[in-house]
Amino acid sequence: MALQYLSDASGKPTAVVIPIKEWESLKAKHQDLQLLEKTVSPRKQKPSDFAGTLPHDVAEAMQKHVEESRNEWERF
Repeated sequence: MALQYLSDASGKPTAVVIPIKEWESLKAKHQDLQLLEKTVSPRKQKPSDFAGTLPHDVAEAMQKHVEESRNEWERF
């Protein structure tokens, strides 16, 4: 099995990458890994899942602030 080790800036190992074929093989042999994957993996979200999460008036106020901020830079 060809594992890849990920390290932080100081060289301390922080994660291991297992090839997907090996992962699938391990899951087939060990039911607890299948359960772990289902409980740990969050549901993948799409950007459209977040549509409409801000009230319209708040979104408008934020947009106005962004435009005013851009205009500040143009004045100088």
